[in-house]
Amino acid sequence: MTQLLHNEKLDIENILKDLDKYEPRRRGWHWREHVENLQMGPFTYKDASKPLTNSVPLPPAKYFGNIDPQPKETITTEIASGRFEDDIRRMRMGAWHGSDHLMVIRTAGQSHMDGLIEGTPQGIGGVPITRKQVRAQRKAIDMIEDEVGRPINYHSYVSGVAGPDVAVMFAEEGINGAHQDPQYNVLYRNINCVRSFVDACESKRIMAWANIAQIDGAHNANATAREAWKVMPELIVQHAINSRFSERVGIKPENICLSTVPPTATPAPCVYLDLPYAVALRDICDKYKMRAQQNTKYIDSSAREATVTHVLNMIISKLTRADIQSTITPDEGRNVPWHIYNMEACDTAKQTLIGLDGILEMVELKKDGPLREKAREIKEKACLFMEEIIEVGGYFEAVQAGFFVDSAEYPARNGDGIARKIEGGIGYGYIYERDEDYMAPVTAHFGYNNVEQYGGNPENPSELIGGCTFEDRSKIVFIDELDENDNVHKRMAETAKYRNSDLIKPEMEWLADGIVMVTLMIPANKRTSEVVAVEIGKGLGLQDVEVINREVMQEAEGTRIEMKGRVDFDVDVSKLVIPPEPEYLSDDEIREDIKNHPLKIVCGTVGEDEHSVGLREIIDIKHGGIERFGIEVEYLGTSVPVEKLVDAAIELNAEAILASTIISHDNIHYKNMKRIHELAVEKGIRDKVIIAAGGTQVIPEEGVKTGIDAAFGRSSKGIDVASFLVEERQRRRGERE
Repeated sequence: MTQLLHNEKLDIENILKDLDKYEPRRRGWHWREHVENLQMGPFTYKDASKPLTNSVPLPPAKYFGNIDPQPKETITTEIASGRFEDDIRRMRMGAWHGSDHLMVIRTAGQSHMDGLIEGTPQGIGGVPITRKQVRAQRKAIDMIEDEVGRPINYHSYVSGVAGPDVAVMFAEEGINGAHQDPQYNVLYRNINCVRSFVDACESKRIMAWANIAQIDGAHNANATAREAWKVMPELIVQHAINSRFSERVGIKPENICLSTVPPTATPAPCVYLDLPYAVALRDICDKYKMRAQQNTKYIDSSAREATVTHVLNMIISKLTRADIQSTITPDEGRNVPWHIYNMEACDTAKQTLIGLDGILEMVELKKDGPLREKAREIKEKACLFMEEIIEVGGYFEAVQAGFFVDSAEYPARNGDGIARKIEGGIGYGYIYERDEDYMAPVTAHFGYNNVEQYGGNPENPSELIGGCTFEDRSKIVFIDELDENDNVHKRMAETAKYRNSDLIKPEMEWLADGIVMVTLMIPANKRTSEVVAVEIGKGLGLQDVEVINREVMQEAEGTRIEMKGRVDFDVDVSKLVIPPEPEYLSDDEIREDIKNHPLKIVCGTVGEDEHSVGLREIIDIKHGGIERFGIEVEYLGTSVPVEKLVDAAIELNAEAILASTIISHDNIHYKNMKRIHELAVEKGIRDKVIIAAGGTQVIPEEGVKTGIDAAFGRSSKGIDVASFLVEERQRRRGERE
C-alpha cells in the first residue's frame, strides 16, 4: 500500500485503482490506549491516551514545543458532504486533528431502499452507502492510520429495510462501528415493527461476528420532541430496549454504545437539568459504553453557540463518563457540512477534554441534594414507563398506542406521540416464517441453519459450501459504476485540472467548489441587513450569494451577518511569487556578530498603549529574548511618546529602535510606525538607525510601507528580531546583499 507523505495531497485516483482486489486489513472496533501519567512538555496528563505520530496541535501549542496530547475518549467527526471522494480528504484532516471515529452519515432516503445500491452516486444530506464507496474509504483510512500512527474506526448506518444486506457488506468490508436500532426504523422511518426487529436480529448477529461497535438511535427522541427535556425517562427506556435486545442477539456489552444526547441546550440551565439525566442513564446502563453528543435540536446556525453547547456537554461527559465524544457542528442548524467546522469541532473536543484532564481527582459529584433526587426521579419514571409497556402487551402495542415522543412529561400524556400501526408501515407483509427444513450454510446467521441434514456442522455452517463471503472473499461480487453520468469518475473529470495543475479555487465542501464565507457587520435591523448583505456579496463579484447566519447586535444598531457565495475564477500558483520561509542565523552567528560589533537598542510600547507582555517576551532573557545574545537593551516602558523613543535613541547613541504597538483602532499602529520614521528623518538620524515595530495586529508587509525597516506580526519571537537586526547591520556594513 502506498505510504502517504505529509506534505503531499491524497491521490484519490490511486485509491480508486484496483478496488476490486482490495481487502480490509482488520475488522472490529479499537479503543484508545490509555497512558497513565503521560508526560508531554512541561505537563503531566491523567486521562490521556497514546500520542499520535503526526497531527495538528492546538494553536497555542507552539509555546510548548508543539505538543499534542490526546484525551482518552474516542473523538468522532461526522461527515455528510454527499461526495465520498471529498470526504476521504476530510477524513485525513480529521485524523490529523485527533479524530479516530470517522462517521459517514448516510444519504437521505436510503432507509427506504430495499437493497444495496452500487456505484458511487452523489448524495443529498449524506453519502450513498455502497460497496465501492465503503471500500475506497476504508482503503484510504488504512493509509491514514499509518500516517497518524493510530487505528481509526470507520462508521456508518445499518438501518432501514436493507439492514441485513448492509450489515453483511459492512462485515465484509472492514466497517468498525455502525448505528443499528430497530426503534429508529419504526418511530422515525415508519418501517413496520415486525420487519424492523426481525431484520435487526440478523443485522446485530452479523455485527457481533465482525466485532462492530453498535450505536443506538434513542437520541432521535429528543430531536423530534416538542420540548426535549421532557423525554428523559423515555430516552432511558429506548436505550435499555435496544441494548438488552442487542445482548440477547449476541453483541458484547462492551460493543454497545448509547447515543447519550442531553435533552436541553441554551438558554436552559442545561447543566442543572442534564447532569441528573446523565447520572441516571449511567446508573441504569452502566455496563454499556457512552457516546456523548451535544443537543442539536436547538442549534440555530451560530458556530459560537454550537461550540459553547458542545463544551457544556463535554463538562457533563467528564463529570460522568463518555467513551466516545461526538462533534456534531452547525451543519445540523444550517446544512453547511464544511471542512472547517469538522476540524473546529475536533479541536474543541480535544481542547476541552484535555483542559478538563484529571478533574475527577479534584471534583466529586454530591451524594445528596437535588442532583441525586432528580436522577432518582428520572430512573423511577423510566422503570414505570417500561412497566406500562409490558402491561399494554409489549413494545409494538406501546408504539401503536403512541407512547413515544409524547409532548407531556411522563407519566402525563398529551396524546400526540408518534404512533405506528403493527399491521402497517414500510415493509409490512414481507416477513415469512422459515420452513422447518430451511437451510442457510452461512456464517453469523440468526436462527437455525439446518445444515446437519446435508452433512454440515452447525458450529461451522458455511463449511458446507467451502466458506461464505466472510471466509472466502472471492465470492464477493464487486460491482463498479452503474450510472454513466452520476459516478465518481465523472465528478473527478470535472475537477481534474485542480488536482493536476497549479490552479486553486477556495473550497468549503468539495474540491474547487469556489465557496467562500464572509462575515459582515451591517448597521441595520435584521431583515434589512440580510438584503444589504446579499447586495454587498454581488458587489464583491460573488455568485449564488446566500445569508447563512444572522445575529442581532441590537435591533436598531446592527446585525452580524455570515454570508456565503461562490467565486468564478482560479488562482494560478505558478504565477505567484511565494516568499520563502524565514531563515534565521544560528545563535552562535548572532552572538559572534554582537561580540565583534556591540549593539545597543531602545524600545518601548508607543503611544497610549499600556501593553507590555509582548515586548518583554521579545527582549527578556528569561523568555529567550534578544538579551541572551548580548544585545544591550534600554527599555522605556509603556505609553511611550514616539518623540521620546526617537530622542532616547539620539541620547544613547542607539543603533536600533524597537516599537511595540498592540492597539490597532483607527490603524494607530501604522500611524505610529510612520511617525517614528518621519521623526528620525527630521532629526537627521534615519540613515544611522534601524527601525522595527511589531504587534499582534501588525501585517509585516503593511508595516514596511510606513517607511520602517521591518515589522513583526503575531507569534514573532526574539530570534526573529535578533536575526533581522544582525543581518540588517551586515547589509549596511556591506557584508551581505
